[in-house]
Formats: sequence, C-alpha cells, structure tokens
Amino acid sequence: MGVLDGRKALVTGAGRGIGAAVAEGLAAEGATVMVSDAGVAVDGSGHDAGPAESVAAAINERGGKAFSDTTDITDYGACEELINRAASTLGGFDIMVNAAGILRDNMIFKMSEQDFDTVISVHLKGTFNLTRHAATWWRENRGGQYRLINFTSMSGLHGAPSQPNYAAAKMGIVGLTYSCANALAGYGVRSNAIAPIAGTRMTQGIKGGGSLDYSAENKRLAPENVVPPVIYLASEQSEWLNRRIIFAGNGRISLMTNPVFEREIVSASGTWDIPTAFAEIEASFKGSVSPNIFDKPPAS
Repeated sequence: MGVLDGRKALVTGAGRGIGAAVAEGLAAEGATVMVSDAGVAVDGSGHDAGPAESVAAAINERGGKAFSDTTDITDYGACEELINRAASTLGGFDIMVNAAGILRDNMIFKMSEQDFDTVISVHLKGTFNLTRHAATWWRENRGGQYRLINFTSMSGLHGAPSQPNYAAAKMGIVGLTYSCANALAGYGVRSNAIAPIAGTRMTQGIKGGGSLDYSAENKRLAPENVVPPVIYLASEQSEWLNRRIIFAGNGRISLMTNPVFEREIVSASGTWDIPTAFAEIEASFKGSVSPNIFDKPPAS
C-alpha cells in the first residue's frame, strides 16, 4: 500500500532530472502518473518523445501505471487539451506538478530579449497555462483533495546574478502559487511550491559546482532527495498546508517564511518629510539587512 494509492497526477518536465524523480516517486507510492516532457535541450531547443516515453516505460515495468506525453507547455490551447486528456486517461485528476524548465543564462547587461522571453514563456507562462486549466477542472469537479505543486528556485529567492530571466520567472511562480492558494482553497485545492537543490543537467554548467558537489556520486544532491516533501504535498495528509514554500535537497527539508514585515517605522501624523524619513530608515533598517549568498566585493 502506498500513501498515494488511487491518486492521479500530471507531472511536467518529467522526462529527466527532478521531474523524472518526482514522477517515479509518485508512481512508487501508488499514483497513476502522466509523464509530460517535450524532450527539449537545456536551452529549450529541439523536441524528443524519448525521455517521457522512457520514464513512463520504466514506471510500468516496475509495476506502476504511467502514460507519456510531449505537450509544448508554452501553448495555452494545447495545455487545456492536456489537462482534459490527463483527467480522461488517468480516470481523474488530483495532483498537478509543474516542474518543467529551461535555462538561457547571461548577465542582465548581456541578455537578449528573446532569451528573457523564452525562459519566462516556459517557466512562468507554462506554469500558468497548466494551472489555469487544472483550476477549471478542479472547480468543475469540486469535492476532491487536489494539490498544486509548483517549482520555484533559490536562484529566484536569492537573485542569481547570471539568471535574471530564470530568477524573474521563479519569483513569478511564487506569486502565482500564493494567489492560487487563496483563490482555490474553497474548491479543495492546496497550492504550495518546492525550492529544490539537486544535481541535474541544468546544474552541469556551474563551474566547479560553487561550494557544492553536484556530481552524480553525491547522493545528498541526487534528484531523488527532493522527492519526499513532494510526495507529502501530493498526499491527502497535507490538507493543512497551503501557500508555503518548502526547500528540499542536500539532506534538508525546510519550511521557508512567507514575506513578513521585518522592521517598521510609523509616523504619528501619517505623513513623512524627507529628512525624517532618511534618518528613521537608516536608524531602524540599516542594522537588520542580512548578507546575500551572492554578495561579492564591488566591481573595480
């Protein structure tokens, strides 16, 4: 008996890396899974049905139940068809995992409009496309224990300097996740995000891995190590959890804080003059600003 017996899931980006690990993990716990992946390169080019078919076949060979799909998630109409097809093929639709993504990295002063738009289109627009049509299905079939699980990134939460497009998309996904949590709770939907850390083909370009060992030999950063909290969010047991970000990987599962007021100054009159605002901001805020993981000495 698995903790997801009888549940039906659609996972995007499920042909490789974290998405594949999630699809396989969901299936191992009893879910019937639609494995969706267009089979593109890291930069979003190309198309290959092989990755999705391979993951679905592996799940079926292990006694699970899975179907493959290669929908282009940037296509709004195609995503509507995918949601309806998934619900029909799987015999229901309980879990939407948006894990698909690409990279086109560059510094903001070198980034092309096309590279910015393409990454936003896959990550943020793709997540919207699937979520929009999943929400319609859930609203029309209210009464279930539905789960929306989106993937954000520490690159967005901390502002990776060479990934302005990716960071913007991933922070947009956070806002979308929160909005859906508030809008869809009455229809039985719980909406949360995962911020993973794992070694995949998308981390292979990190020179030296930074301070982390992203090699396949480091099991702490294996994609499978991201999966346990995803399984929990997908289960009916997670009904109490909504509108939050869970960090996962490297042996850690962390509940992250939502944005809160850290420090505040209040004018008794309700208005501010410039000199007083300057003085109060520095006196009250300056000592509370924490370093960022990407902080470096000023450029010469």
